[in-house]
Amino acid sequence: MKFTEFKKRLSGLDEINFKLANGTSVPKHFHITEAGLTTKQFIDCGGTNRVEKYLSFQLWVSDDVDHRLLPDKVLKIITIAEELYVKEDIEIEIEYQTETVSRFGLAFEDNTFILTNKYTDCLAKDSCGIPVTKQKKQLASLAVGETNSCSPGSGCC
Repeated sequence: MKFTEFKKRLSGLDEINFKLANGTSVPKHFHITEAGLTTKQFIDCGGTNRVEKYLSFQLWVSDDVDHRLLPDKVLKIITIAEELYVKEDIEIEIEYQTETVSRFGLAFEDNTFILTNKYTDCLAKDSCGIPVTKQKKQLASLAVGETNSCSPGSGCC
């Protein structure tokens, strides 16, 4: 989720809830202990220089169960952090303690922010000699009229 969408979603909420992709809720008494710009400069295995930027929020849970951050307070926190990334509309990344400190993407569903799983990947498959996986389609799932035959390049097999 990009920053502008996050702000838009926050402004329409009475309370803010986060949930992991597995359905586990982040306790409602979480704190945002960091808000900032994370920049990663690296060279992929194909030799290409790359830069990734994320607006990063760290969620932390303590034993002060009466603590609650309301959406307007979170908006104030992230508005202060805006000066760090020159108001670019960049992706949000959430840091949260699971078995270890983990980094998550962010989605929104049923008035809840979902911490989505992130995965490693090779960014230079063509340079590394990794074969591109062809997308497989079930013949039964093809819509009528989508293809009348299974010809080379049609994508049916």
